[in-house]
Amino acid sequence: MRAGDEAGARAALEAYKQWSAHAATPESRALLARCRGLADSAEDAFGEALRLHTNPFEAARTALLLGERLRRAQRPGEARAHLRTAWETFEQAGARPWARRALEELRAAGESGQAPPAAVLDALTPQELRIAGLVADGLSSRQIAARLFLSPRTVEYHLYKIYPKLGIGSRTDLARLVVLQKAPVAGDDML
Repeated sequence: MRAGDEAGARAALEAYKQWSAHAATPESRALLARCRGLADSAEDAFGEALRLHTNPFEAARTALLLGERLRRAQRPGEARAHLRTAWETFEQAGARPWARRALEELRAAGESGQAPPAAVLDALTPQELRIAGLVADGLSSRQIAARLFLSPRTVEYHLYKIYPKLGIGSRTDLARLVVLQKAPVAGDDML
């Protein structure tokens, strides 16, 4: 639809309808609703998709599309909440191109775009937060242990508890999340 090929978009929608009839998962129904929203310019289809999504990243993509639609329909106040949600999710996921697109739309809707709240890291204990910061600085478990007067095994135990709290699975993800939460968003050059 964005490329101006309405016939191609409708054919793709029909093919997806046939495929998703057999998939019958909430996420497949959410994606079908999002596709209907794109093809038919139906805001209610985007709302249905947002209710059905089980994947936060896909929900953010839908929120971005709905926010874009609302902003272009001269409803920036309604658009901002969706665009802010999308931007924060993309930022936390480290999805820079998506975050940039959402931030541009958010600014066009009249919001400056402040850094996402640090609520994600608020789930950590003070000791876990110190360890997460040292991981972000590039220290190994042995180096962190020496600095905090702990055993390397204790550091690994804390990391084992940190990962599920933040919904991540690696030191790289942890470092990225800590950096994103600490870095102020000054402009597009940060994205």
